[in-house]
Formats: sequence, structure tokens, C-alpha cells
Amino acid sequence: MTVKETKLKGCFILEPKVFEDSRGYFFESFNQKIFNNLIGKNVNFIQDNESFSSKGVLRGLHYQRGEFAQAKLVRVVKGAVLDVAVDIRKGSLSYGQHVSIELSEKNKKQLFVPRGVAHGFIVLSDSAIFSYKCDNFYNKESEGGIIYNDKDLNIDWKLDEKEFVVSEKDLQLPTFKEAIL
Repeated sequence: MTVKETKLKGCFILEPKVFEDSRGYFFESFNQKIFNNLIGKNVNFIQDNESFSSKGVLRGLHYQRGEFAQAKLVRVVKGAVLDVAVDIRKGSLSYGQHVSIELSEKNKKQLFVPRGVAHGFIVLSDSAIFSYKCDNFYNKESEGGIIYNDKDLNIDWKLDEKEFVVSEKDLQLPTFKEAIL
């Protein structure tokens, strides 16, 4: 597995070694010991989540605050998404900046999103199955979010906005400047 840190400190792109032959492929999608060694930090994932979404579905930008903050290791099992991470850690050198990467069943890349970084994605393929490993349990009272089309963040979601399918809840999210971080 190779790992590359993004411009957001502690946010990493991981690429597994994929072994392919006439039967198909095999790869190790997660190994706690190797993962912790590669990122130089001990992360203990305690919950796995999975979502299915159709083309244009935009989920995010979400985060958990305080003692319920979550780090996530995300990947696509089927399809393709544009995955986005936004640094909301006050005092961070990359505060207010974002990274985006295409995650797909073909490239098998994963993104590690550390605590204090908001996360979201939009489905680029006809549908997608998205997998999340989380290092903390969800807590409704600690949830936060930022509207996907925040003008200060200026995220290019790669699809025409007419194609977006956004939940009513996510349409009500505050701007980056208004968000409770």
C-alpha cells in the first residue's frame, strides 16, 4: 500500500496493492497495523457504515464536534464518487481549504479524513456503494455541517448543479463562516 499526505495535514490518500489475474483481483482493503504505521498515528476504527446512492446524490459536508469528533477511512465499493474533505480545524495552516479526489471501484483509492475535517461526496457514476470506517460513534447532538455550495469554499463538484440530489436537511446547512465548528 502506498500513502500520500494531502495539503490538509493528517488527511491521506491510500492506494492498495492490487493483485490481478485471469480470475479477477485481490487486495487487502485494511490492515490496522500497516495503516497506523503508514499514517504515523494509532487510529482505532469502531464502526463501519455503508451507503448506496444514485448519480448526482450529494451527501455532506458533515462532521462531528467535540468528544464525538470522528476520523473516517472512506472508499468506494461500486461506482465512482468525487470525495471532498474540508479543514475546519481552527489554527490549522490549511483551515478553510479543501481537497477532492475521485474514489472508484476501478482505482480502489481510499481517503483518510482526520478528526476536525468536514466530509462529503457526490456520485459521478449511475450509482455507488460507499464504505466508511469511523473511529468514534455517531452522536446526533454533536453533528455539524456546511452547505455544499459555500461561496468561500468554492468546491467544484464536477457535475452540473441541475443534476444534484441533496437532502432537505443538507440544503439547510449553514455557510462555512456561519457553521458551529
